Amino acid sequence: MGNHMDMPDLFSPLTIRGVTFRNRIAVSPMCEYSSVDGFANDWHLVHLGSRAVGGAGLVVTEAAAVEPRGRISAADLGVYRDEHIEMLARIARFIRDQGSAPAIQLAHAGRKASTRVPWEGGSVVPESEGGWQTVAPSPIPFRPGEPPPAELTKSEIGEIVDAFAAAARRAVAAGFQVVEIHAAHGYLINEFLSPLSNCRTDEYGGALDGRVRLALEVAAAVRGAWPDSLPLFMRISAIDWVEEGWRIEDSVELARRLRPLGVDLIDCSSGGVVPHASIQIGPAYQAPFAERIRRESGILTGAVGMIAEAHQADAIVRAGQADMILLAREFLRDPYWPLHAAKALGAPVVPPKQYVRAF
Repeated sequence: MGNHMDMPDLFSPLTIRGVTFRNRIAVSPMCEYSSVDGFANDWHLVHLGSRAVGGAGLVVTEAAAVEPRGRISAADLGVYRDEHIEMLARIARFIRDQGSAPAIQLAHAGRKASTRVPWEGGSVVPESEGGWQTVAPSPIPFRPGEPPPAELTKSEIGEIVDAFAAAARRAVAAGFQVVEIHAAHGYLINEFLSPLSNCRTDEYGGALDGRVRLALEVAAAVRGAWPDSLPLFMRISAIDWVEEGWRIEDSVELARRLRPLGVDLIDCSSGGVVPHASIQIGPAYQAPFAERIRRESGILTGAVGMIAEAHQADAIVRAGQADMILLAREFLRDPYWPLHAAKALGAPVVPPKQYVRAF
């Protein structure tokens, strides 16, 4: 960490492998539900590019599905076809040109796939209306009354691991500098981790060793397809917020196992695996998860969730709770949050040269 007597910790550079982030501020993945057949388009270029112009150190795409049935909705971003690379490369190149590091989040929605976009209600789309059969570790629907997902066979699990690796290779071709594996919010990898959604009795279920197997296999496969010089992140739900669910102790152990596989940072979110969780929301409510995982596993962490104010974000980094701050809704409200935060904290404000006359 930097010496905050000279520079606010939020604006100290961070180097991971061969990438140096100009500050600790990251644009968190946010689904835009604006794709057709997984393709990025001008919306994604402007949405992501404007956050890079606004001064973020890291800009992460929304969840990009590694296969078509892994999309949350038919309007989700994808990285399951080579044809997706061209527009993703344009976006990554623009982000880099603004001084930010471009990242892509690789994802599979599992049993939470085949839904309508949020502004159409977000309900399950049946196959008769253009939806598709969802998959999961066990044939348990997310909500009672919804169609059950198909239980994945071991060979199908292997195919999904391969799909993550293939997506990572496309990310290399597109010029991204960071890959994040999405293992949070009740999507496929999280479904394997949690005992609330994984009732398997084979080597992918049961005790912790079985339930973490897919996460470890995906991490190893992606790391094998991703250059050693580039960082690899994983987003997890640190707890399920249900007493008999996934616990913070499990997250610490998972982080300990991921670190030797080449995962560099754990992006610490929470919840999402069941609809009835009692989540205790408040300012920076997930930062303590990032702090404990960082302290007990020795891995870098990112904090996310109701972090909106510059001094709050700086204090999290300064206290050693996390190495990076990820903001989502605050970046929707203010694409130039880092520039405003720099002014509030007394750090140098460095806008793009095209905007200097306004500062």
